[in-house]
Amino acid sequence: MSNEVSIGAAAQRSGVKVPTIRYYEQIGLLPAPPRTVGNRRSYREDDIRRLAFIRHSRELGFELDAIRTLLALQDDPSQPCGTADRIARTRLIEVDQRIRSLNALKAELEAMVEGCKQGSVCECRVIEALSDH
Repeated sequence: MSNEVSIGAAAQRSGVKVPTIRYYEQIGLLPAPPRTVGNRRSYREDDIRRLAFIRHSRELGFELDAIRTLLALQDDPSQPCGTADRIARTRLIEVDQRIRSLNALKAELEAMVEGCKQGSVCECRVIEALSDH
C-alpha cells in the first residue's frame, strides 16, 4: 500500500481546493508531484503538510511572496528566524492598520445609523453623510 494520494484526497486532507493546488504547483510553492502510470498526480504526506502550511498562511493574510520565503525557511530549518520574524511583524502591522481603519469605518456607520430618524430621505442622516464626501 502506497502512502501517496490523489489530488482530490490531498485537497480534502489539506483544505486546499484542487485548482488552487494546481496553481501552487504552477507558481512553484508546491513542487510538482510524481505522476502515476495513468499520469495522475500523486501526493505524499509532506506535500499535504506543505499545502496545509500554505493554506494557514493565506488564512492569516500572508502574501504569496512572503509564503514563498517562509517555505524556504521551513525547508532549511538551520537558518536564523529573523526573516520569519520580520515577515510576521510586517503582517501584524498591516493587521493593526486594518483594525484601526475598520474601527473608524464602524464609528462612521454608527454615527450615520444613530443620526437616522427613520423619517423621509430629505432628513436621512445616512444619505446626508454619504453626500458629504
